[in-house]
Amino acid sequence: MARDAYNFMNQIGELNEQPLHAALKTWYAGPDDRVEVSVDGGQRGYVIDLVRDDLLIEIQTGNFSSIKRKLDDLVKQYPVRLIYPIAAEKWLLKLPRRVGDQPQRRKSPKRGRIEAVFAELVSFPQLLLEDNFSLEVVLIQEEEVRRYAGVKHWYKNGWVTVERRLLDVVAQRLFETPSDMSALLPVGLPQKFTTLDLAEALDSPRWLAQKMAYCLREMGEILRVGKRGRSHLYSRSNAVGKR
Repeated sequence: MARDAYNFMNQIGELNEQPLHAALKTWYAGPDDRVEVSVDGGQRGYVIDLVRDDLLIEIQTGNFSSIKRKLDDLVKQYPVRLIYPIAAEKWLLKLPRRVGDQPQRRKSPKRGRIEAVFAELVSFPQLLLEDNFSLEVVLIQEEEVRRYAGVKHWYKNGWVTVERRLLDVVAQRLFETPSDMSALLPVGLPQKFTTLDLAEALDSPRWLAQKMAYCLREMGEILRVGKRGRSHLYSRSNAVGKR
């Protein structure tokens, strides 16, 4: 899915965008799309990354909580699609610590997956209930640039991320309804399950399974149906009452 548009890595927009955001905007922009459009959001005005016909497209590379109010306002009046990138593969580039040193680049062993979107979606899971809202997760290859900032960042061994760069787009998945999100529940999950069961079926940390369960419960896709010890039991909402 690579495009020739990857020459844009240093073209930072008027809004002082980070490279990853600017790169994704260029990758997504169609020939007839309008870029950086001012839109009336009720009592507030907002700048939208892309407008395609009547669809507002907003790209978010950071946390969802910072755009909750913006999306809440916009979906009342317009169809809105949120684009969220997850690094399926990542390369780490450490800038030279001293003059004369060489940069160091290596591939991270960590691989992102679509289910990671639930870590952010906890900010507004109910938004998928709105007909005007859709969410697209885009799996990417990215390069994360780090510089040495000293002992004040001891918890990161002194290294801090200064920017993220898009290398390629690997895959895209569009979620338009809550049932689209519940399709991420793994096959073979017991009819009644805990978040531990979910974590094991996903081969993911339990904290992510807990966020996934919270989001799907807020969307009405799963229900609490009891307890197993101290853990809540869940079931798919369309399975309640079935034997």
